[in-house]
Amino acid sequence: DQSLLSQLGSFVRDLLTFQFGNSATFNQSISDLLGGRIGASLFLIVYGMLVAVAIGAPLGIWAALRAGKASDHGIRIVVNATYAMPGFWVGLVLALIFGLRLGWFPVSGYERGFTGQLRTLTLPALALGISLLAVVSRTLRSSMRRAMEAEYVEAAAARGYSTTRIVTRHVLRNASMPTIAVLAVSFGALIGGTAVLEQVFEIPGVGSLLIDAVQRRDYQVIEVIAVLAGTVVVLAGLAADIIQATIDPRVRRSVTRG
Repeated sequence: DQSLLSQLGSFVRDLLTFQFGNSATFNQSISDLLGGRIGASLFLIVYGMLVAVAIGAPLGIWAALRAGKASDHGIRIVVNATYAMPGFWVGLVLALIFGLRLGWFPVSGYERGFTGQLRTLTLPALALGISLLAVVSRTLRSSMRRAMEAEYVEAAAARGYSTTRIVTRHVLRNASMPTIAVLAVSFGALIGGTAVLEQVFEIPGVGSLLIDAVQRRDYQVIEVIAVLAGTVVVLAGLAADIIQATIDPRVRRSVTRG
């Protein structure tokens, strides 16, 4: 019974104070509903990003150092193939091999505690990381190739520095900037990717909650999740800027001048 402006003001105020109201279909406070699920989703996203960096970064570095050779072409073919694989299909294959055949990890459910989370989220995190593997590898390879053509690399080589020192202390430090930016942008895509994986592995996260809310047509829950997802993406971009400023002094100087 209020004006649209008053309704918007009330909505923003409740949003900033985490007063989301009650769900019409879950018969529970939305804050409590999200509080019990957001931890699993964030853990899965961070775990998946770490997997992507741990596998993709070495492949990107090796491909950049062996550009044009057989190993470079082989790595590019493999990472492009992983990029074309749907995340849910990769998750099913991993569950079949490492869960049902070998019995190393559970294929469904979610355990509490850090050790239990690592155990139950390893397979979905691998599936999530493999879907992001090509982005990390290709971006890092491309930026490293450009950095290795810079004059400071030639100057360092002329001074007798080893290739390992040039790559680790000079090239990789500058080449990691675009990769960090791409990872921040990909954070939003990972939020959507977790929804399907949480359904496949029966993980009680925000993604599976979103699918349940869509099926029940609980628009209030959908609205809150959409706003929170956008907030997380903005915070991920801010974190990427802070990391870039920490790694590269030129970013700090540009911010100071601005």
